[in-house]
Order: sequence, then C-alpha cells, then structure tokens
Amino acid sequence: MPKSPRQAIRLFSQIRADLTSRFLFKDTNVTADAPREVASATATPPTKEANCQPLEEQLQIPVRTDSPEGDLRQSLQNQGQFLARQERWGELSETLLQADSAQNQWPGSANRAEDLAFGARADVVFAVEHALNEQSQAENEFPENKVLTSGVMALEALRKEHADDPYLTAVIALAHIDIAWLWRSSMGAVQASEGALRRAAAHFDRASTLLLPLQEKQKNSPFLSAAICALYAGRSSDTMQVADAYAELIDLSPFNYRHMRALGLQMLPRANGSYAALELEARRTAARTQEHWGAGGYTWTYFDAIAADEQACARVDPQYFLDGIEDILCTDPSQEMINLLTAYCTVTLQAGLGQSAPADKTRLEIAKTARWLARNHLHELHPLIWAHAAKGFDNNARVSSLSRFAAHGKAQGLETLASIFREEIASGHRISFSEKGFDLMSV
Repeated sequence: MPKSPRQAIRLFSQIRADLTSRFLFKDTNVTADAPREVASATATPPTKEANCQPLEEQLQIPVRTDSPEGDLRQSLQNQGQFLARQERWGELSETLLQADSAQNQWPGSANRAEDLAFGARADVVFAVEHALNEQSQAENEFPENKVLTSGVMALEALRKEHADDPYLTAVIALAHIDIAWLWRSSMGAVQASEGALRRAAAHFDRASTLLLPLQEKQKNSPFLSAAICALYAGRSSDTMQVADAYAELIDLSPFNYRHMRALGLQMLPRANGSYAALELEARRTAARTQEHWGAGGYTWTYFDAIAADEQACARVDPQYFLDGIEDILCTDPSQEMINLLTAYCTVTLQAGLGQSAPADKTRLEIAKTARWLARNHLHELHPLIWAHAAKGFDNNARVSSLSRFAAHGKAQGLETLASIFREEIASGHRISFSEKGFDLMSV
C-alpha cells in the first residue's frame, strides 16, 4: 500500500456537490512547494556558439532503451503470441485469467492481462495493418485482399470451439476493435473514406456483438470490463453510461492509470461527454482512487484530455493537476514514470502553444513542474518515452524505424534537459546524472 500522499482530494467542489473543503496529508517524501520553485522548461537550449560541446557531453545521463517494466510487457506479449501461434488456447485462457485476477494487487500488475491479449492477437492485427499500408487504393473502394479478413475469420472459427470462454471471446473482440481503428486511420484519400468507414463500423459492430453478452461475467474482471469499455471509443453513447462503466473498471483496477486516461478522453465533447462531465469525473475518480493515487486520479483523467482539447486545457484546475503529479510519484517513483511526466509537461503539452491564450497559461504553468522533476528525481533518460511524447502518445502513430524513433526521442530529451540546466551549461559546467541526483562538473 502506498504512503499517504501530501495532497488528498478536493471532493466535488464547484459542480454537483456541497463539499468544498480540502484535506491535506503530509508526506515527508514530497515537499509542499516542490513544483513551485520553477524556471522555464521550454526555453531555447544553449547554442553551440555558447558551448561547442555536443549535448551528449554537456549532459552525461544514462540512456535506457529498455526498462524492467518494458521488458516484462514485451515478455508477456511474446508469451501471448507464442500460445496463439501454437494454438494452445486453453492455456492462453488460463494465463489470462491468472493475470486478470492479479490486476488490482500492486502497481506493476495493472496491465498484465492486456499485454498477454495484445500478443495473442498481434499477428492478425499486424497483418491487416501491413496490408492496408502496402496496397494501393482503387477508385472508391479498397481492393479485396484476403489478408484483411483471413486472420480474424480464423479467430472466429476458433471461437466456435470455445464459445463459452469469455477470455478468448474478448481477445477476438479486441482484434475486431484494433482492425476497426486501422480502417479508420487508413482514410487518407477522400474517395476511400466511405468504404473504410463501413468496414470499421462492421468490425465495431461485431466486437459489440461478442462483448455485450459478457457484461454479467465482467463484474469482477478488469480485463473483460476494459474490453467492453473499449467499445465506447467507436460509438456514441450516453455520457453517464460511459462514465459509470469506466468507474466500475477503475474500481476493479485502480492502479491502471490507462483506464483513467481513457475516461478523460471519453468525457470530452468530441466523444461522449462534456467539459462539465470531464471535471466531475476527474474529481470522482480522484475521490475513489485517493488511497492509491492521492490527487493523481484527477491528473490522470485530464492527462490526455488537456493535450487534445484547448477548452479542456483552459478549464482544468492547474493547482489540483500539479498536486496530482506529486502524488503520482508517491505511488510510482520509477524512472519510467518520471520520464513520462517530464516529457508530457515539456513536450506533449507544449505542442499546442499559440492556439488559445487561456490554455497557454495552463500549459506554461504545468510545464514549470519539469524543472522540479528533472532536478530532484530524474536519473536516466528513456528515449522511447520522449519519442512517444512528441507524437502526443498517439497509439496509431506510424513508426517505420524503431532506432530512428528512439534517436529522435533521445535528442528531444537532451534538448529539454539542456533548457532546464541552461544556466549551468552556459556558465561552463557539465551535468552528470546518477541515482543520487545530478552533479556539476567543470568543463
């Protein structure tokens, strides 16, 4: 169980609530004004004219292209893929059940079943993705290609032999959802959009048909509940229905912050919500997950929403959001998390600068936290996280070369750190990072 965070939650103030008081808890690991000692994290990095040394020499920081958490995710995906290729469906189902049962026990267990399921359907989904990327487009329709349907039809045939297995049914439904998104993202040509939309809708409909009968079985299953919630991204639904479904999911797996981020996106007006609903659900989520994340539930719910929507960014409570960042680190102080938060504050959020003055004010205030994160917590650089941050954490972003993607992320991270340590570098120092923090070294 995580330590009690410094900042708990503000319960439902401003909307649908009578409680406006705030409860503060002290945590000796986080100082109350830590993120407030700030300087611009988005300033221009030192020029080569000011210091001729390359950034790799000015900033001596360990670079990690892997991590224990990332290695485990890859291992689970490989395991799911292996079991599917060997057609060991009973073993796959049992492994999913075991991982699903452990999802709410500790932070590192949050996504195990999802990783296994992703690996199990990866061959089918990637084959469709490759076919859509490679084939040329005809006048009004995509030309027929057996690869677009053969894989998922093989999974459908499998279901006939395991019709009563909810976990295998969910894997097949998730494959349909993934393929639906691939069809939607393939609509580069206007003339192809109508046909692609029809095919995407057909896959979403099939996924819905498969998943809706599982609603009773998902009451105690984070994995099945998450699969059902994934349907909302592909269709219009009642706001409260979506909010309540995600609330049940988050209660089942409170350590899985992906669900809170997905809830925030679904509460945007462009999806199934409104700005008032987004604020309400962010506070409700913070209240329900206070024991696990402190004020972090508010931050996670707004995390992707304010990066995608100017109005949401202008309306968020920046102080509450920043309190949540502190509390997130109380639960997960890993370098992977610190890289994620630092890259988000300095890269992802700043991509929208200049579109809205109120939103810009919030973005710049949140970006100041990067100085505190980098100076007090960052010990190593995770290039892939920074590269994903530059893409807005878009799961549909095309990556043609993983090495070039990582190199871009490394450059982005070093440039950001050079901005944060601009004064030290300009005065002729190198910055050396270690597990104990950073040291200044004379050039």
